[in-house]
Amino acid sequence: MKKVVLLLCLLLFGNVCDGFDIVYPKSPIVNVAANSTFFIGSSMEPLKINGKDVPLHPTGAFAYVVSLPEDKNVFTVESGSGKKVYLIRKIIPKYSGGSTFIPYPQTRFYTVTKDISPLRSSPIDDGINRMAHLQKGVNLSVDGEYSGFYRVILGKEQYGWIGKSYVKPIKQTDSVELKGYDYIDNDEYFTFVFHLTGMVPFEMVEGDVFLMKFYNLKDDDIYEMNFPVKEASGGKKLIGYSGEYQGNDFVLKIRKPLKIKRKCPLKNIKIVVDAGHGGQEEGTTGCLGDKEKDITLSLAKYLETELKNRGANVIMTRESDIYVGLQQRVDITNDNDAVVFISLHGNALPDGSDPNKISGTGIYYYYPQTKPLADVILNTMAQKLGTKNRGAIQASFAVVRNTNALSLLIETAYMINPDDNAKLVSPEFRRNCAKAIADGLDKYFSSL
Repeated sequence: MKKVVLLLCLLLFGNVCDGFDIVYPKSPIVNVAANSTFFIGSSMEPLKINGKDVPLHPTGAFAYVVSLPEDKNVFTVESGSGKKVYLIRKIIPKYSGGSTFIPYPQTRFYTVTKDISPLRSSPIDDGINRMAHLQKGVNLSVDGEYSGFYRVILGKEQYGWIGKSYVKPIKQTDSVELKGYDYIDNDEYFTFVFHLTGMVPFEMVEGDVFLMKFYNLKDDDIYEMNFPVKEASGGKKLIGYSGEYQGNDFVLKIRKPLKIKRKCPLKNIKIVVDAGHGGQEEGTTGCLGDKEKDITLSLAKYLETELKNRGANVIMTRESDIYVGLQQRVDITNDNDAVVFISLHGNALPDGSDPNKISGTGIYYYYPQTKPLADVILNTMAQKLGTKNRGAIQASFAVVRNTNALSLLIETAYMINPDDNAKLVSPEFRRNCAKAIADGLDKYFSSL
């Protein structure tokens, strides 16, 4: 007990640092749910952790992996006259056992209480399993529960899942009917207005033939409309759509092909440039102490200039060090009817990884319509910047799954990899990065 007290005193009051900086772990006492973690930082002089030499990048940056063999692991970091002691507790979560599906003896009825409530294909609160984002007021029929989810009836022997926190119970309501739809044709959109007598769950499925589904209509009916969007667009790619209830009418809008000027393909294209994080939300801290929010803002401004020089209509989600919520970023994109949304970030890694072995550029997207654009931009960036191509990956991030535009999140490089971090802190690299993104956009739109 006496040893523990002495250790805590040293951790809290005895750490002296001169000439080196540890940016991760962020505290001298931390809990880690992995068998290893890492120290990230920089040093002006040779550095040792538990007596072992730590390799330093020419910039002074380092990333050093340590194993966690015990429940409580003590690490002493020393450089010159500086010294810090860390206590890292390894906490491996225990498996609590699985839940079982509980069927209800009779159907229960619920209504959605929050906008953008995810209707999922499986009872898992993660991953690419969202069938739709439901609005407040959509009524659901439920036949059972599993863990924190209700199972939603979608016609005969078809089901979805919704989190319990998104709904509240109601009495049974009248059956909903689809009374028909109107087609509105204009220069920008193929627009369909479906006239229903109530709000039911729905699903929009991308493809050369766009599929619109309404579930739980009268007599457990499912309505499907197949729209040959590729044929109607003259073989062009899908480049944005939206669907929402306006009262009991459901309005589906599919963007028509853009009129591209071949010599200036980005001319008048609305592009939202999103500098990730901001204000109190700093994002990741790089080896050299740089904040992700500052790196992304600088890069966003370079990209804004590059795109404007190419004729694009650029909307910024932030132009200074301020906090902007995730939904605000989505709303800015949708309210401006943007064609493209680009969120800029610097990457990090979880405990259990090795930051020295993972580097490069990656792009995340949610809707399949965005993958061709993600591939073009990523390949252009990797080629022009010389970074490792980490692939275009489908992922469920809030800013790319709720926007109606071609939406992607670019992880330009790894903040906690010493080589990548040295690139990110370079204004020249950020300028080249902006140019590579713009070149990728040019290439993609010139091919439409």
